Amino acid sequence: MTTPARPANRHHKRPRGEGQWALGFREPLNKNEENKKNDDGLNVRQRIIDIYSKRGFDSIDPADLRGRFRWFGLYTQRKPGIDGGKTAILEPEELDDRYFMLRVRIDGGQLSLEQLRVIADISNDYARGTADITDRQNVQFHWIEIESVPDIWERLEAVGLSTTEACGDTPRVIIGCPVAGIDAEETIDGRAQIRDILDRYIGDPAFSNLPRKFKTAISGCAAHCTVHEINDIAFVGVELADGTKGFDVWVGGGLSTNPMLGKRLGAFVRPEQVHEVWAGVASVFRDYGYRRLRHRARIKFLVHDWGAEKFREILEKEYLGYSLPDGPSPELPRGGRRDHVGVFPQHDGNFYVGFAPRVGRVSGDQLHLIADIAERHGSRRVAATVEQKMVILDVAPDQVKSMVAELEAADLQVNPSTFRRQTMACTGIEYCKLAIIETKASASRLIDELEARLPDFTDPLTINVNGCPNSCARIQVADIGLKGQLVVDGDGNQVEGYQIHLGGSIGVNPGFGRKVRGLKATAAELPDYVERVVRNFDSQKKEGETFAEWVQRAEEADLK
Repeated sequence: MTTPARPANRHHKRPRGEGQWALGFREPLNKNEENKKNDDGLNVRQRIIDIYSKRGFDSIDPADLRGRFRWFGLYTQRKPGIDGGKTAILEPEELDDRYFMLRVRIDGGQLSLEQLRVIADISNDYARGTADITDRQNVQFHWIEIESVPDIWERLEAVGLSTTEACGDTPRVIIGCPVAGIDAEETIDGRAQIRDILDRYIGDPAFSNLPRKFKTAISGCAAHCTVHEINDIAFVGVELADGTKGFDVWVGGGLSTNPMLGKRLGAFVRPEQVHEVWAGVASVFRDYGYRRLRHRARIKFLVHDWGAEKFREILEKEYLGYSLPDGPSPELPRGGRRDHVGVFPQHDGNFYVGFAPRVGRVSGDQLHLIADIAERHGSRRVAATVEQKMVILDVAPDQVKSMVAELEAADLQVNPSTFRRQTMACTGIEYCKLAIIETKASASRLIDELEARLPDFTDPLTINVNGCPNSCARIQVADIGLKGQLVVDGDGNQVEGYQIHLGGSIGVNPGFGRKVRGLKATAAELPDYVERVVRNFDSQKKEGETFAEWVQRAEEADLK
């Protein structure tokens, strides 16, 4: 008698789901997903207006305070006096201050002078004069009290600005070229596409519960200033052989603790299709994104696992209902710097003037001054860049010289050193609950030191300073990326310092910074270290060689 064969799947368990809704995996929920399931983050607005702003900080539901408030750009800021060693030890309520950071969306980066002055007034009236320009063209206020939020919203919305979905698991601000529509060299003006998506989808419950944040860039800039390679979705201006202009679409870029470069889908998108393709990609992310583990919930992990070909197939078949034609790659970025600092011609005969505040930190008074300078010289528009800088648009030729003189006199440099021009810093421990070290003041001091020590150095060199591992300041793609952490100094004391990434880049030869074993510096040692490695580069570089290219061939001893 033959013994029956044992069923092959007797002990086989169903593969554990990644929380992908489209595959039926909706349980178990992590804390963030449970919070979103209980109530859409968009609903918190009315509670802020009707309850919290009237009853004060102590009336706020913790699930709103540390969750849904983000859907309207609000984060509690760090309580003063808590050192970086306690960041990962204390509970959120122990780190929370009774004040908020409030982030204002500036989709596309461009502002009227009226809008700029409203931002300046809010800074002075409610935020103790704070106003940080971020590397995503937002403005961030600090010291905001919950009682003030409804009035701030009223002021912003009266001039067409908003904090809706400035944070949270939502479509964040859509970045665009700050000189779109006027740049003499741009491939295509992407402002209409940014406005289309903003009007159709921001604040729409269909996209208010994504697995994680969703960052968009849309630009036809010849310098590729919106760094499309590291966005969740990016539309990059291209031109077909017959002169037809449109966009190349990229998906799955992002940095943080698992950096990945975006992948081209290889599809040509006509201008009128951009909003549909954007909604399709966001829907793929919503339905197929990994929700089980928070640290794998960005779209880059899905794109990495699927590959561009499968992603495009799912997008076209399940969401668009039509196939996109193949299209060309974008042209390589022009020049050595992907920014708009300096004086440049517009296509209409006027000029735009880009200038460099210190690591994005400005004040309400400075913003008023910028508006006044612009108006005195006949301009009605300014813009924020993704490098924490600003631009005044539409300057007549006979007004350029006097405008530059006024900006320079106000320490808003139009012809800055490499170090002033290309150093960025995140918020840091001064306000951020995730930070381990201070950043803004340290980066500003570093600029001063390097300008004094290396006055003749003019090569492009990005120095990005981050207060924690999350890479808000894009450390992995900087020439010198500084990741804040606590280190031990020569006397055995635990002090603020940095792990150093060298030679990161995007564009022609994209890649993430090289980590040299044991390469760290205390905050006090940093100017000496940067001076040393820059001098090594300056003496060893070949003609036309970039810092990132030199790092790849340099001896380890020359990088320490």
